[in-house]
Amino acid sequence: MPQHRHALTAAATALVLCLTSAGCADTSGEVTLRLVAADYEVAAGRSDSTERYWAELVRAYESAHPGINIEVEIVSWDHIDRQVADMVKAGKAPDMAQIASYAEFAERGDLYRADTLLSIPVEANFLPALAEQGRYRGTQYGMPFTSSTRLLFYNRKAFARAGIDEPPATWAELKSAAEQLKSRTGIAYPVAVPLGPEEAQIEAMAWMLGGGGGYTGLNGSYEIDSQKNVDSLDWVKENLVKTGLTGPVPPERLNRKDAYSAFVRGEVGMVNGHPSLLQPARAAGIDVGKVPVPGRDGKSRAAPAVVDWIMAFKRNGHPQEIGSFLDFLFSDENVREFAARNNLLPVTVSVTQQMEADDRHRDLREFLQELPTSVLPPVGKTSWGAVGDSTKRTIGSAMTDEGSPAKALRRIAGDASLAEQAHEE
Repeated sequence: MPQHRHALTAAATALVLCLTSAGCADTSGEVTLRLVAADYEVAAGRSDSTERYWAELVRAYESAHPGINIEVEIVSWDHIDRQVADMVKAGKAPDMAQIASYAEFAERGDLYRADTLLSIPVEANFLPALAEQGRYRGTQYGMPFTSSTRLLFYNRKAFARAGIDEPPATWAELKSAAEQLKSRTGIAYPVAVPLGPEEAQIEAMAWMLGGGGGYTGLNGSYEIDSQKNVDSLDWVKENLVKTGLTGPVPPERLNRKDAYSAFVRGEVGMVNGHPSLLQPARAAGIDVGKVPVPGRDGKSRAAPAVVDWIMAFKRNGHPQEIGSFLDFLFSDENVREFAARNNLLPVTVSVTQQMEADDRHRDLREFLQELPTSVLPPVGKTSWGAVGDSTKRTIGSAMTDEGSPAKALRRIAGDASLAEQAHEE
């Protein structure tokens, strides 16, 4: 998918208006802060107004803080982690980035500590479990921006046409449902398995968790090529891919956005989805059902979850101005607006309580219920950036005729070992 870039700027003059304890500074002249942010487009070709959210937020912030300008560059999830890493390597780090991992930058000393930027009320308002995941060696550097868990989405009308009375709770039931969808409705994708490079690391994790595995073991060490993970992906390949139940686009070439677009068009029977998919699907007339992600023998031991992080780089200075902007970003109004606009989970205690109590956001309750027991990728490991990138590039090959789950997982495990060694030197 091509990269999207949009610069959102506004001119301002005069001194900084001190509205928060973190942002009190008497500066002369203007300061421009650069933020690289991810594009939250849900389905290919369908905008979820990421650009408009940032434009409105920046306009409101700059009007209240003369002298601080904010430039936002919006980049596709396909490229953003690598682009930020390349910018840092080239000595051109942005002031802030909103990406999937932070630990490698924290290890190198590139980042400001959260407690040096945020006011105390803002820092204390993050959901404790998410704040804990943002810590490197006991110090928080990653500030959670948004979160989501996964449920199995299914097309109720397609299920009714196929004569399927209940959504699947096990892999065997999922396979049976896919077979009925294919034979009785001719739906293009009985079950979509997007293992293309956009977000293959999360789709693969859902299947690994369903088989009792995952990226790491109980001690936190990588167990990527464990027999449980091999067996899980073998099951997917033998029972879904080889039997023609995953649709016309091979899993290794099917990106999440394209799978979601097909679901919105009514071409997908089942897909592991996050809450942002609900709004465009329903707007298109899809009767959406959702249940916990099935596992081999029942509900998966844990739902996969994703947290996207904001981090602030030291290179350009301006910690007080960055702190002022982050306090504004994490205000209830702005956290709630982003979560509601994108149907994603809020990251603060106050907004979570507000949205749980509001019937307008009842769709989020099932996802919120999964959050306490969900499993994140090992974002606190300095090697995760490299391992996640390797998974994106490699895991899809497991589903090809020439590839195998064991071979792909061994390659990723090898990349993980190299990345771990590099950080130990």
